[in-house]
Amino acid sequence: MKHSLQQIAEAVGVRLIGDGRVEVGGVASIESASQDDLVFVDDEKHLSAALRSRAGAVIAGEFAASAPSDRPLLISDHPKLSFTRAARVLAGASVRQGGVHSTAVVHSSVELGAGVSVEERAVVAEGARIGEGTRVGAGSAIGSGAGIGRDSEIYPNVTIYPGTKLGDRVIVHAGAVLGSDGFGYVRDRKTGRYEKFPQVGRLVIEDDVEIGANTTIDRGALDETRIRRGAKIDNLVHIGHNCDIGEDVVIAAQTGLSGSIVLENGVVLGGQVGIGEHARLEEGVMLGGQGGVLPNKILRGKGVAFWGTPAQPVREYLKQLATLARLTRK
Repeated sequence: MKHSLQQIAEAVGVRLIGDGRVEVGGVASIESASQDDLVFVDDEKHLSAALRSRAGAVIAGEFAASAPSDRPLLISDHPKLSFTRAARVLAGASVRQGGVHSTAVVHSSVELGAGVSVEERAVVAEGARIGEGTRVGAGSAIGSGAGIGRDSEIYPNVTIYPGTKLGDRVIVHAGAVLGSDGFGYVRDRKTGRYEKFPQVGRLVIEDDVEIGANTTIDRGALDETRIRRGAKIDNLVHIGHNCDIGEDVVIAAQTGLSGSIVLENGVVLGGQVGIGEHARLEEGVMLGGQGGVLPNKILRGKGVAFWGTPAQPVREYLKQLATLARLTRK
């Protein structure tokens, strides 16, 4: 299904210049766009290329408002964000057909909301609840008592352990494992052997979280692990038990978090970051790729970028590297 540009402009909150009756059905890059696609430009130097493309319409900044154009323009103060929202509007135009595939196994006690789709060979165990419009991908396993909110997307081969709770509009990519036991053991000083510490807590994932492929998140040992609203977690990330991940936190690929770490709202972690147990990163801290935080440490400073291991403000870290380089030349 297509949307008219007038509908998109109203839904996204942008100014329309040109014929609002024109319809588009998708989004694309400037290079690959067809006449049914919407493209965006957030830099004036790319505007001419967009206007030469086959795109049906262009989302652009105020710089495009007075430009001669043979196609409609959607004027925005943040073109990339408006393009993202427009893409979501267009994606929502198609109506998903719900239903349980004949090869899926769904316990009779499971509560399925309207329009839920359970695909091939998926298993949904006793007492689970799945909200309206959610899709459970092929080969996924939803444990007993687990809960998934409405309009969520569970891609193939995801494992959600018993008791794990997911909010609304959560996206979980293929191969992720949510709610597994944490890595907790007690050493017997007499024998030197390790015995498993109880892992009886739970994992709670709030609304609008996205979790990348093959990411693993442990449940709490005695209490809970919580991923708060709007957090975005990349592929191949591990989050240990009892962690508290704040709202709108961004975690890039191959990052590893030990147990009982707190990331406050708006923290950003680059790729391959490692953080020791009981560390805390306060609101708005940014930690660059391959940065490391020692156990029990606190990083603070909203908007402050840290780098290195142990992590320190990036300016100090770069000064130390420069000093070291000078010393090696002597």
